[in-house]
Order: sequence, then C-alpha cells, then structure tokens
Amino acid sequence: MKRTLAFGGLVATAGLLAAGLAAPAQAAGDVASTPLAANKIAAQNIVAFWAAENAANLVQATPYNVETQVSAKHVSTGGPAADSKPGVVPAIGDEKKTAAKSKNVNLPKTTGKVFFVGADKKPHWCSATSVQSGYKNLVATAGHCVYDTVSNAATMDRWVFVPGYYQGKTPWGIYVGKQAFTHYDFDVYEDGDRDYAFVTVYNGLKFPAGGFKDFKGMSREERKQYAGFQQVDKATYDAYAAADKGGHRWGYYEDKDEKGNPIYFVWKYADAGRLGDNVGGQGLAYNQKIGKPVFVFGYPSGAHPDGNQAFSGKTLKWSYGKTFAATAPAIKGEELQGVKSSFTGEGSLGSAWLLNYSNARRVGYLNGVTIGVADRDGNKRIDTSLSPYFDGETYGVYNAAKNNWSGSIA
Repeated sequence: MKRTLAFGGLVATAGLLAAGLAAPAQAAGDVASTPLAANKIAAQNIVAFWAAENAANLVQATPYNVETQVSAKHVSTGGPAADSKPGVVPAIGDEKKTAAKSKNVNLPKTTGKVFFVGADKKPHWCSATSVQSGYKNLVATAGHCVYDTVSNAATMDRWVFVPGYYQGKTPWGIYVGKQAFTHYDFDVYEDGDRDYAFVTVYNGLKFPAGGFKDFKGMSREERKQYAGFQQVDKATYDAYAAADKGGHRWGYYEDKDEKGNPIYFVWKYADAGRLGDNVGGQGLAYNQKIGKPVFVFGYPSGAHPDGNQAFSGKTLKWSYGKTFAATAPAIKGEELQGVKSSFTGEGSLGSAWLLNYSNARRVGYLNGVTIGVADRDGNKRIDTSLSPYFDGETYGVYNAAKNNWSGSIA
C-alpha cells in the first residue's frame, strides 16, 4: 500500500555529497506510536525479567519466526518507486567523512538482538541495529519484531535491545524500549511494504561483577555483603511489585532488620550510558536506486528447507549482494526489495541492510530490514532475503522517532 506525501525543502552537507548521496528531504506521513515501558520502575522490572537466574530468559529465548518464509511462487520481480529525491542521514561519527575501502569485512558494533515475550508468552528474539538519532537512543528492526501481528496486541511485551549479545553476555548493557514508532499501514493493515519499526530506548543498564544474584537462598549476611542490592522505601518497593506482571519477584525483596521491622531492597543497577555513545549508530538511506550492493548483518538461525542446519543464531553473520525489485503478495508486499542471501528465516528477521558500508569505521546507511526469506530456485535452500523499500514514508517514521528523549533508568 502506498500513500502520497507532501515534502519540504532539501538539506545537504558536504560529507554526504562526497559519499555520492543526497541529504534527506523532510517528510510528513502517517505514524503509529506506542509506549513500551512508561517509566523507570517498569523498565527496571523488564531488565530484572531478563537478568534473573543468570540471564535464563535471555539464554532460553528462541528466534522469532512468525511469517518468515515466503513461498517462491509468491515472490516475483516488481518495481518499488521512489516517492521523492534520494536522501540519507549520516551515521554517528560519520557526519563529515567519506567512504573508505577495505578488503576485510569488520562486523558492526551497532548490531544486536531484540528480546521480547511473544503472543505465546515465551521469550523470543530478532536481529536489530542502532541508528543515528538526536539523543543516540534509537533502534531499527522489522515491524513484526515490535508489533504483535499474531494476537493483534499493541506491542510485544518486555522489549529490550542487547547489542553484541552472546550466550547470556551483555557487553554494553541491556537497553529497554521506551517508545515504538511504525507506519500506520503496518500497525493497522500489517502492510508488508511498511514492515519496519524504530524504537527509542532508555540508557543501558549494566550488572554488578559476576552478574545479578537472586536473593532466594541467600542468608541475611550474604545479602548485606552482596553489592547488587540497595535498600529502598516501601513506596518504591510497592511500585516494583505493581510493575511485576508475572509476580516473579525478580529484582526486589522484603526482609526484616534486627528489631523485626520490615525493610525493602531492589537490585542496584548501574547506568551504561546512551546506546549511540557505546556502539555508534548507522545512518539511514531512502529513495535509493534498486540494484545497489548492500551488506546484510544479522543473526540467522535454523535449517534450510532441506534440513541443513546452516546457522546457530549465536554469532553475527553477514551476506552481500545487489538489491532487486520484488513483490510478495502473501505478506502484503507490493513494492519490496530483495537480495541474494543464504540467511535462513529464523533469527534473521530485522537484519540490517547497509548501503555504502565502510569496513574501516563499521558504519553505513540503513536501507532495509529483513522481513522474510524465500527459496526462489526451488532447491530447498533459502537464497533470498526480502525487505521493505525504504522511501520518503520510511523517513517520515524515522523523523517522528529520531528526536525523542529517553534518559537514564538507573
């Protein structure tokens, strides 16, 4: 589904022109925005859910694979059309630099996994990336890794981004989603042409040395010695309990002092800082010509249709190819772009498509996110990834998200 938009003036910078790309035109469009974690205590409760019991929920999460594999007969060449002049937003730290060449592929620090609880009440993950924004706090992924298209609930529950995630490790902290932005047509119609989302995140939270420990089974003396707890008043304790949807009591507990009076504790979180300051952020490109080469970065997992277990989903992978025009009516995609890629569908949803990627600086321009995969030649091996075509309406959603402050929740 396409809508006509009105556009304002064009802004240009020397650095962008040197890279051969024009700067962004201002766009106005239909944007759906939904809160994910409305306040500090709700956000800390979400982190407690993922961090408890040696990060068990992170470790046990499975790749999200809803509506991932598209039948080859439902994928054909099409013709996505630009709806205004080409435009870009530069990556963090790359605002005045030009592209450099390198023979090696250095993986970007910006990429990681988004974790959430799906309609089945189980923890899942998708791929995602940090992108440029006014407060360096923005994440881009597939729309259906944010909005629940299965149960038609507003958004996924307990949504967090973990850049550089590996087997329970969170090297730059956990970043809780604050506000989700997507196109109205995806939110209402599940339009595949608009299956992308931009999410503002709070500052990251990092854990004490050795990780958080559960108070269960610890003696009072052990609790006193453990630096991961801090004492709070009853009002704060009650707020934690109210925000704990599952009643797990992770991250907070009640005890008694030597005189038998009740005392209250919560986990003591440390502020990890802003996402973009820690890992950087990719730029954004839209209304680009089809046929340009892109790198795709993500965490593919699962087997090909022939049963070959190609990817584990544990480590960041990349593929490279030129985009081509595509359609996929099965996922309501009339104006998509495709690229040759062996990424299997599980885990690769939300993978970042980066145009003009610089190996030296590990940044480029986000020009797509994986929303589906296909076996186009019928040999039972996935060979194609699909993404919405990023146009002026994509920029309109990004523009609505890019200047929303979030701040610290420590």
